[in-house]
Amino acid sequence: MAEATDGSLAEALRVLADEAEALLGAALDGDGAQLGEAARARLRQLRGRFEALAAPLEDGARALDRYVRRNPWQAIAIAGALGLGVGLLLGRRR
Repeated sequence: MAEATDGSLAEALRVLADEAEALLGAALDGDGAQLGEAARARLRQLRGRFEALAAPLEDGARALDRYVRRNPWQAIAIAGALGLGVGLLLGRRR
């Protein structure tokens, strides 16, 4: 799989969808034409969903980054508390 140029998840998913569509087009010809078109339509739907999810996720990531940069000690405390909570929950399962 090709790597995304800017490192974003949305771009990586777009590249993956493009590569899958190209591979599908190369693999299916003749008898598989109807299947190929159905798969391409499904890939277009998935790409639309990825793009709809990408903007809110990227906005959230930017907001989290700003918060952590402005409040590093609070972010460390929150991460530590979450880690402790998860550790306690996992410890109870045994």
